[in-house]
Amino acid sequence: MSNTIIKPHGGKLCSHIPDKEYLSEIKTDILQLKSWTLTDRQLCDIELILNGGFSPVDGFMNQDDYNSVCEKTRLDNNLLWPIPITLDINNTLADKLETNEKITLKDKEGFAIALLTVNDIWNPDKEKEAHHIYETEDTYHPGVNILLNETHSTYVGGSIEGIHNPKHYDYPEFRHTPLQLREFFNKLGWSNIIAFQTRNPMHRAHVELTKRALNENNAKLLIHPAVGLTKPGDVNHYTRVRCYENIMNKYNKDMAALSLLPLAMRMAGPREALWHSIIRKNYGCNYFIVGRDHASPGLNRDKKPFYGPYDAQKILNEHSKELEMNIVPFKQLVYVKEKRSFMGIDEVPNDCTALSVSGTELRNMLDEGKEIPEWFSYPEVIEELQKQRPALSKRGFTIFFTGLSGSGKSTLANGVLVKLLEEGRRPVTLLDGDIVRTHLSSELGFSKEHRSLNVRRIGFVASEITKNGGIAICAPIAPYQLDRQFNRGMIDPLGGYIEVFVNTPLEVCEQRDVKGLYAKARKGLLKQFTGIDDPYEKPENAEIVIDSSDENPEVLVDQILNQIHKMGY
Repeated sequence: MSNTIIKPHGGKLCSHIPDKEYLSEIKTDILQLKSWTLTDRQLCDIELILNGGFSPVDGFMNQDDYNSVCEKTRLDNNLLWPIPITLDINNTLADKLETNEKITLKDKEGFAIALLTVNDIWNPDKEKEAHHIYETEDTYHPGVNILLNETHSTYVGGSIEGIHNPKHYDYPEFRHTPLQLREFFNKLGWSNIIAFQTRNPMHRAHVELTKRALNENNAKLLIHPAVGLTKPGDVNHYTRVRCYENIMNKYNKDMAALSLLPLAMRMAGPREALWHSIIRKNYGCNYFIVGRDHASPGLNRDKKPFYGPYDAQKILNEHSKELEMNIVPFKQLVYVKEKRSFMGIDEVPNDCTALSVSGTELRNMLDEGKEIPEWFSYPEVIEELQKQRPALSKRGFTIFFTGLSGSGKSTLANGVLVKLLEEGRRPVTLLDGDIVRTHLSSELGFSKEHRSLNVRRIGFVASEITKNGGIAICAPIAPYQLDRQFNRGMIDPLGGYIEVFVNTPLEVCEQRDVKGLYAKARKGLLKQFTGIDDPYEKPENAEIVIDSSDENPEVLVDQILNQIHKMGY
């Protein structure tokens, strides 16, 4: 075993935090420069640029590096690097920028994080990027969806001068830079270190797996969870960290350490696994545990996995020599009832019973309030998960009606409201389209941009109601799939999200035209009217689909509530 900690990727750590004297010198300049407010993902990226976690990447990539990474999995200098680190900005700022100009990069509170010297400005082919990085253009992939639907159309590349590290008020004792961790390892005399990447809570099988890896490799363990943006629907990092703190008690004190990684995951499967290993190399680890379905984004629209279960292990084995990293394959462990212990799935005797709980099964047990077997996890971990994800019957949720004007959304929403108020189990709030337009979005028009903003505002209010255990009933037209998908992603992890598509035919809606809106639209007096000269994109995955053409509203309300109760709410 070597007594020397592994060198960073590319040979040295890139650090960009200046001294106080330099900050004093540039203070006036900062105020005079154009600025960009970083998104949550960009904020994660810049933190790892500033602290050296992305070494040797020392700024947002220029076009040459970007193209090389996409096409060759390498920087322009031929050094291995699998994921583009880019700064996307809107056209309003892009049109004002010139090369060699400095701009201030700020967080959402307005604090200056860094200065960027602009080297490149270009419009990327994002479909091509999706093909190279994610191997698909399917927007069911969360990384592809962000890239194609939320990322701005202009990229800016340039070098970085750090001003302040992004602020974190949570878990300061577990937040370390690569340099700090390396100093910590040196102090303890650790040089053979296994990194365990996770975006989920750890259970008994994970502890068993990591302990085996420690014994087999005579190494120490760094539990290094990603606590930036992960997959929509993942357990929030506050709950996960509380679980990790409990897990640390399962290891000898001198065997394992916990540190949080401010990484915004892309869920890019094999490429992501390679990226994760490079980052851990920068943090001082020379072993990396590679999971089955590592950085998996789930299933595509055809209900098939985006990547093979061992694609990540394959790509890392191919590059392990160049990386100078040792790859520890994640063996699927199952609990063998007769042996009362965990074994590799390929080691189980034929006459024994192998037990396992998938992530989906665990979520279902939590949703239904079922007892989680003690062999699967620890009581203290289960307790934290039950607090974060209570049974559906105790959880807040949103009922999101969508459909054409005149489809019956408001009538049905009001009926559901009354019935839920009768039940009296939770506070209920109605966010009807007309009500919201009056009280929340009175300044908005009916352009595509304004319609989207209105629907997302409704989603935000509904998310707050849901998060705090109430029921939000929303009834806008919400004509665009992207906005409905955005709201689902925001609300579902906080409680529950039930989309009700009121699929009443256009001709019936026109017959009900009590406001005379369709008639005006047909005459050209109303422009961009949904269903006439502006499209309505039908939902693809609504939980409930109904047609109010011929059925009594009271009957439909009962049908909706019955289906909601059958879901467990």
